[in-house]
Amino acid sequence: MSDASSLPSVAVFGLGIIGSRAADHIAAAGYPVTTWSRSPRERTDFETDPSTAARNADIVACYLKDVPAVRYILGNIRDSLGPGKTFVNHATIDHATTDYLVAECARLGCGFLNAPFTGSKIAARNAALVYYAGGDSEVMERLRPFLEVTSTQIMEVSSPLAATILKLTTNLITASTVQALAEGLTVNLAHGISAETYLESIKPNACASVLASMKVISMAEGDFDPHFSLSNMLKDARYMLDLAERAGLETPGIANTATQMQKRNDLGEGEFDFSILFKQFEEA
Repeated sequence: MSDASSLPSVAVFGLGIIGSRAADHIAAAGYPVTTWSRSPRERTDFETDPSTAARNADIVACYLKDVPAVRYILGNIRDSLGPGKTFVNHATIDHATTDYLVAECARLGCGFLNAPFTGSKIAARNAALVYYAGGDSEVMERLRPFLEVTSTQIMEVSSPLAATILKLTTNLITASTVQALAEGLTVNLAHGISAETYLESIKPNACASVLASMKVISMAEGDFDPHFSLSNMLKDARYMLDLAERAGLETPGIANTATQMQKRNDLGEGEFDFSILFKQFEEA
């Protein structure tokens, strides 16, 4: 697919932290790109009407925020989908909406791939997302070069639903880890141990992670510039709790973290980085 004239046209829906950067990489790779978001953007490729954007595209790539946004868009562009089109969902969604997308795309005769990702602002900027991709194998192979434009790894999984479950359960670890880091940092600071010393103690430990290196110092400095927003992590936790309930399971760790995130969100902190969980201890 090196000849730009042979590349499929793409409509990118959702121009937040990830979608805007993905759209830039896709355009830079030579794909004809149209973009849409609920809030108008100053982009030469921006289209105000989602149906028009989808109608003129071979691939519809959705980097939307949540279940309501995904269902809204599919409802609005349904008449623009059909044979020869492929709907790619990159949003983190729930079990029911995954089933809904699979069924609707099959009914419309439209290709479908569920490919939620891991990676935040820096990964998106560096075209280094990792996709958990589930869907028809022919669709997967046809879209592989397209997905490679914005990623460093494509993890093929057994089904669209498996992609959703894996994304949600990995985010469970991320959210719970930041809650634990916030608790540990607070205890250290209360006893006169610096954030830097705490981080150095983590590095040789089995609990060491890129996440700890990213969050410990920024939390101590009160830097909550969003790499992944609290509101996004909160809705993912809610979808995760739904997965557990469907399986007849209790997951008290993520339930508690979701409660703490909800409190911060209710205070108007939803668009800060989810590491703003650290602020819960300011009120202790």
